[in-house]
Amino acid sequence: MVTLSFAPPGRAQTETKHPATKHPAATTPAHRIGGAGAWNAYFYKGKSGRVCYLAGAPQKTEPAKFKHKPPAATVTHRPEENVFNVVNFDEGYLLKEGSPASVDVDGATFDLFTKGDGAWSRTSDLDKTIVEAMAKGKQAIVKSISQKGPPTTQTYSLAGFAQTLALIDKACDVKR
Repeated sequence: MVTLSFAPPGRAQTETKHPATKHPAATTPAHRIGGAGAWNAYFYKGKSGRVCYLAGAPQKTEPAKFKHKPPAATVTHRPEENVFNVVNFDEGYLLKEGSPASVDVDGATFDLFTKGDGAWSRTSDLDKTIVEAMAKGKQAIVKSISQKGPPTTQTYSLAGFAQTLALIDKACDVKR
């Protein structure tokens, strides 16, 4: 699973080019519209309208030797469906059914529910609160329990998150 970004002012000069990414529900490839730090923004037109999303990878995963697919954090907007700020943490492995998960953004902890390999917030209001905290924060730490392995922790740097969020907000006409 991969998700969301745009080209903000003051973007790192060492940015690398990223190929178009497929969003899980995409029927056509997503186009990268920019990014900052470890975050990238994408846009595509789906069957029901525009989809704008950002995606980022953690800078650290613990335990380091636990085998899994690459984890990712995403935020998605689907304006024609009136859906905004959908937060998902794809852990890269199946999570223990019914197990709790959480994201801590600079000391503020938010409880998540798990399904398959993802951790999600329970409400759109909580999605918006998490996104606002991440936009102002420095670090997000996601804790979950794998189906067959140990509890895991993903640590995300939030440097560039706010700039990348602004890119998807602009692409999908989201006002903050």
